[in-house]
Amino acid sequence: MLLALLLGIYALYLIGGLIIGFPFRGLMNQLGQLTFWIAVFGMAALALNLQWGYTGLFNIGIVAFMATGVYVTAILSKPVYGSGTSAAEVGGLGLPLWIGILGGMLAAALLGLIAALPALRLRADYLAIVTIALSEIVRFSLLSDTLSGGDPENDIAGYRIGLGGGDGIILDYGDPLERFISALSWPLDLVLGTDDVLWEEVYLGVIVDSIGLVISPNPKPVVDNFVYAALLLVIMGGFYALLVRTGNSPFGRVLKAIREDEDVTNALGKNTNRFKIKSFMVGCALMGLVGILWFGTQGSVTPNTFRPRITFYVWIALIIGGSGSNTGSVLGGAIFAAFLYQGPRYFKNIVESALGDPSAPSSFGPAVGQFPDVVPFLLYTLDSLRQLQLVIMGLVLIWLMHNRTEGVLGHRKEIAASVPLSRPERSPSGAVAADGGERDE
Repeated sequence: MLLALLLGIYALYLIGGLIIGFPFRGLMNQLGQLTFWIAVFGMAALALNLQWGYTGLFNIGIVAFMATGVYVTAILSKPVYGSGTSAAEVGGLGLPLWIGILGGMLAAALLGLIAALPALRLRADYLAIVTIALSEIVRFSLLSDTLSGGDPENDIAGYRIGLGGGDGIILDYGDPLERFISALSWPLDLVLGTDDVLWEEVYLGVIVDSIGLVISPNPKPVVDNFVYAALLLVIMGGFYALLVRTGNSPFGRVLKAIREDEDVTNALGKNTNRFKIKSFMVGCALMGLVGILWFGTQGSVTPNTFRPRITFYVWIALIIGGSGSNTGSVLGGAIFAAFLYQGPRYFKNIVESALGDPSAPSSFGPAVGQFPDVVPFLLYTLDSLRQLQLVIMGLVLIWLMHNRTEGVLGHRKEIAASVPLSRPERSPSGAVAADGGERDE
């Protein structure tokens, strides 16, 4: 079902692009962006599914953990200020990018621990209050001039590091895609005695040059977008495998038991608080990684990027697919990215292209002042489609709440026992094992 949905989405976008008359370069860019958003929202929905779908933890501060991952990675991996390589007002510690990514995930997990320790012992709604407050605390802290780090008098241990304040922070730690491919290249480099053979010879020399025959000039940004989006899809597959294995493990079964009835799980001798904290921290670490991957190729990031609406985007994706289902999480991420996030903008381009880019009224008054002629109102609505995205999302949520509260694939029935409950086979001697095994040995 998931593969069929993805193929259908790509087919719709391709047909739409052909109707618009996009050049091949524009069409490839559009498909690359679509793949990127499908992967990002799919990963974020999977991380949220671990907390809400598996454990019943209501986290509405997702954006705080994304921001923590991005900023801590930047602080750890940006070039040292004054080293001649940093063009930003603040620098970093100059550590390798992979250390920065691990540090960002760890910081997001620790922030989750700080939020969870006081709140998880109380009712579920307290965790919701704590997490949404935490998301705004993190955003305002990132906006703070005190923590911006631009003043030399506030250098820490000789390093001019900080959060950049309202101007944000430049992510000048290098292209993550180039770093990744170069890291994969070291065995070949060792054998061939060269440097970066995969990046220089294979990626730039073969792939980019080949694509340049059909996309010119400068095909590299288009190829970079596609390859990075494909890499995110692979990582999303890793998220999926990790969460499926977690859900099928004894740890995952305890999480689902907590979701269904925490008192009964406690009565069975499980320390539910400890399980909830572990689940929450792992989910927060994955959210931090999503933030790092999302903004890693943007070049810079500002605090106001991390407004609560991103949290609600992820929740909508999970609700569409259905909480409790990993396949549903990916499905919801794909549907949200294709039809609610990217779709309205793409639809606007198609209609405007078909109508020859008509001029719309500048405000609501002229748009409705010409009734019963509805054309100006429709043109105004089309021109305001980006602003109406949240309205459309709200309408979709209302429809789901009334007609399909479990989402597309949510709350599927699962086998509750870890061992088969069918009658064991009798051994040739006729004896049945007393310990539940197949035969008596």
